[in-house]
Amino acid sequence: MATVPQRADAGRHRSSRATSGAQRSIDTVRATAYTIPTETDEESDGTLVWDSTSIVVVEIGCGEVRGLGYTYADPTVASLVDSKLAPIVQGSDPLELQRTWAEMQVQIRQLGHSGLAAMAVSAVDIALWDLKARLLGVCLADLLGRYRDAVPIYGSGGFCNLTPEQLRDQVRGWMQADIPRVKIKVGRDPDADPERVRLVRDLVGPDVEVFVDANGAYTPHEAFAHAERFRELGVSYLEEPVSSQDVAGMAEVTRRAPPGLAVAAGEYGWNLPMLEELLGARAVHILQADVTRCGGITNLLRVDGLCKARSFPFSAHCAPAVSAHVCCAMETVLHIEYFADHVRIERILFDGTLSPAGGALAPDRSRPGLGLELCRERAAEYEV
Repeated sequence: MATVPQRADAGRHRSSRATSGAQRSIDTVRATAYTIPTETDEESDGTLVWDSTSIVVVEIGCGEVRGLGYTYADPTVASLVDSKLAPIVQGSDPLELQRTWAEMQVQIRQLGHSGLAAMAVSAVDIALWDLKARLLGVCLADLLGRYRDAVPIYGSGGFCNLTPEQLRDQVRGWMQADIPRVKIKVGRDPDADPERVRLVRDLVGPDVEVFVDANGAYTPHEAFAHAERFRELGVSYLEEPVSSQDVAGMAEVTRRAPPGLAVAAGEYGWNLPMLEELLGARAVHILQADVTRCGGITNLLRVDGLCKARSFPFSAHCAPAVSAHVCCAMETVLHIEYFADHVRIERILFDGTLSPAGGALAPDRSRPGLGLELCRERAAEYEV
């Protein structure tokens, strides 16, 4: 495992921990990448086509206790964890998460605080929180301090390449799980989208909310027309109508959105300044962020503060097995994206995933940490 020089004050932090009477230190950091093929030959949204999804799993050990975290990222993130972050984490106090998070930010400074580096930090931070909760013998949601016992979810998938029957089957699965909100992808074939939305609306009936996600497929001018059309079809949530990098365009679409249609974005917010920019420009009605991208649990809790300060609601992007715990501690949360790909992958790799009940996910208080265990036998098939 590669080692890197520590910044000058990091060593002083380490020695202060050693002399403060701390009895524990982290002794192992392991990052492993897995690539899982899609359920069908390929899947698509408004701007991307893919045939597999990669996940990097980080395990952090303190004696016999191990914490687990992950991010949905290119397998090269595992090498980044090994070379840049493991030397920061090894030897650190597992109860001093804020300090370790700050030291990781310094270490990735020359890599940039976005993209692969942000995802690597996120996976490590999640594993650190899981480890701390396991060492203390408590459910992670309880360690974070619950605001709620369970978090509402919405069924998400509805890929653009699905046949009408495949789309029906997926939506029926969400209905059978009593999930009162569903979201499908749009934007690849705008002419076909109204019929796909009608199919979903007719299937779920008037009492289930219908959301759509364009994944940045439209220009602002195109988005104005599509927003009107979607609202006429009973859609109440439009995600990323234009690229979230176009903050001015997002703000204009949000300002002109028809009444009853909320515009959301933020899943590619790698850090607090990026998310604050969306809020400050009033570029969304609902802010999103992804715990496996935005800096982990440590930073997602801060996003709750940003939303609270500006009176914005929040919606968690994907990774339901982690999002359920941290969102229980967030006051501004509306719901979690119960994304079909991530639900499937988490069930393949981990034992202890949560199942919906009453349209929500409720972390199990009887299981310490995230309550997840990596199933090495199943995971080995997909290891990169």
